[in-house]
Amino acid sequence: MAEIQENGNGRHGRRDRQKKMPVRVDFTPMVDMNMLLITFFMLCTTLSKPQTMEISMPSNDKNITEEQQSKVKASQAITLLLDGGDKLYYYEGEPDYKNYASLKESSYASDGLRSMLLARNRAAVSEVNRLKQQKRDLQITDEEYSKRLSEIKSGKETPTVIIKVTDDASYRNLIDALDEMQMCHIGKYVIADMVEADEFLMQNYDAKGALSQNLAD
Repeated sequence: MAEIQENGNGRHGRRDRQKKMPVRVDFTPMVDMNMLLITFFMLCTTLSKPQTMEISMPSNDKNITEEQQSKVKASQAITLLLDGGDKLYYYEGEPDYKNYASLKESSYASDGLRSMLLARNRAAVSEVNRLKQQKRDLQITDEEYSKRLSEIKSGKETPTVIIKVTDDASYRNLIDALDEMQMCHIGKYVIADMVEADEFLMQNYDAKGALSQNLAD
């Protein structure tokens, strides 16, 4: 509260002179208000939960041979090659070093990498959208939603993405690629080391197959 203190030192005959009235502001109520606001936000604000990545473990079915497992993994694998200058390449399955066209060039735009991943993960994306609608309609609990979401993203038919980064690629490129994994509901992905064979694929692609032709000759 503000208090006005009048100065009573005025002399007789000088009543026309303006009296000085110092003002003192009491901030004690503001302290109580700040404490109430802090308490309100502490009770109403939820702490951010740490984000974790679900890892799908290999099958324990002993009847599946190693050759069958490798074929399944190759058919579901998508390898991303992140290079400098915001360049992005990818190939599906096993690399074909003789055919430079087997390596595809893409971008970090919505019609590039995201479009490709959504097309490959179309079934899982549809299931996730239906699951989200059930959660909005309060048909399932948050615990059931998290459990079923993990099962959908780690399903047998979902793709496995292998991310490889060159030394020339920027840190932002890697972050953008990881963001696309979340947006496209990719539950199985890993960051692997770039090898010389991967660099050959990119160089051969830029040379329009001239390097593989020289090897054949």
